[in-house]
Amino acid sequence: MSEFLIRKMTEDDLEQVIAIDQVSFSLPWPARSFHYEITSNEVSRSWVLECEGRIAAMMVGWLMVDELHVATIATHPDFRRRGLGKKILVHALLAAQEEGVIRAFLEVREKNEAAQNLYRNLGFVEDGRRKEYYKDTMEDAILMSLNEMNDLQGV
Repeated sequence: MSEFLIRKMTEDDLEQVIAIDQVSFSLPWPARSFHYEITSNEVSRSWVLECEGRIAAMMVGWLMVDELHVATIATHPDFRRRGLGKKILVHALLAAQEEGVIRAFLEVREKNEAAQNLYRNLGFVEDGRRKEYYKDTMEDAILMSLNEMNDLQGV
């Protein structure tokens, strides 16, 4: 696999990050949301993964006291199935752990089995559901949490 670099998201990354978001989700974030995350939101932890001279993956999380809420994560279609989503997520979780985070949680579409498998393989467990959470398809959101972050060291 090609070499990669994971680093904090900057304003220079926004065009590529927004493009990844728009091609990955039926309800993408407004562009201004990503700008807010990296310029104004003090609890935001926003990351990009560079590969082959491009932003290949991105993630935004919110650090709240001792928890990290994975707000969004996506890999560009050209780079999927290479383990890059796992790499950026593990990086973000370990960085959050260094800031005192002991638990992470997220929501995932009930039909997004690839993402659910990724999360389960990292130790996330299903906690519940939010009925008809996604307004475009009325799909449920599966709530998942990771309570054993110390197990990430060997991933």
